[in-house]
Amino acid sequence: MKHNIILVYRVALLFSFTFLIGCPYSYTPSSILLPQHIKKIAIRPIKNQTAFFGLEDKFMLRLQEEFTRGGTYPLVSEDLADGTMIVEINRYINEPVSYDENLVVQERKLWVLVNIHFLDKVENKIIWSEPNLQGVHRYFVETKPGGLTEEEARSIVWDKLSRDIFKRTVEGFGSVTGEIERDVPSKGPAGKTEVIP
Repeated sequence: MKHNIILVYRVALLFSFTFLIGCPYSYTPSSILLPQHIKKIAIRPIKNQTAFFGLEDKFMLRLQEEFTRGGTYPLVSEDLADGTMIVEINRYINEPVSYDENLVVQERKLWVLVNIHFLDKVENKIIWSEPNLQGVHRYFVETKPGGLTEEEARSIVWDKLSRDIFKRTVEGFGSVTGEIERDVPSKGPAGKTEVIP
C-alpha cells in the first residue's frame, strides 16, 4: 500500500514536471525573403507628403548608406534594378512633451511615419508593403545639458528607420512592423493639422 502511494506521487511529480517544462519544440514561421531573381535593387527618390520641405533628402542619403553598408543587395539605378524600394514620408510630428515651471519646453518627441513598398520589376508587382513604419525619438531641447537640436533628433530617427527598412528587406516579413492604422493620429496634437517647430 505504502509502495503504491509513493509510486503515485512519483508519477504525479513526473507529469507535473513534464507539464511545467513544456514542449521543447516551438513553431517558427519561415521568413518571407525576396525572390531568388532579385539580385540588385534601386531606391526611388523618397516622396515627402508632409508640409516640411527637404526631409526626404537626408533620409534618402541615410537609406542608401545603410543598403551600401549591408552589402546584401547592390544599389543600382532603377533601370538596371530587379527590384525597387518605394518610400513615402506620411507624417512628421515634433511635439513638446514636458515643460518647466515657466512653461518653457524641456523635452520633445519627434515622430515620423513612412510607408514602404517593394516592387518586383521582373514580375511587375508589389511583393511586400509595410505601411506606417514609425521612427520615434524623445529628446531634451538644445538648451538643456546633453540636449539635441531637431536636426540631430531627426538624424537619429533616419538611422532607426533606415536600419528597420534594411532589416525588413533582408530578413523578411515580421522582422519589423508598422503601426496599426487606428493607432495613427490623423492630425497633430490638439487637433492641429501640422505641428509648427
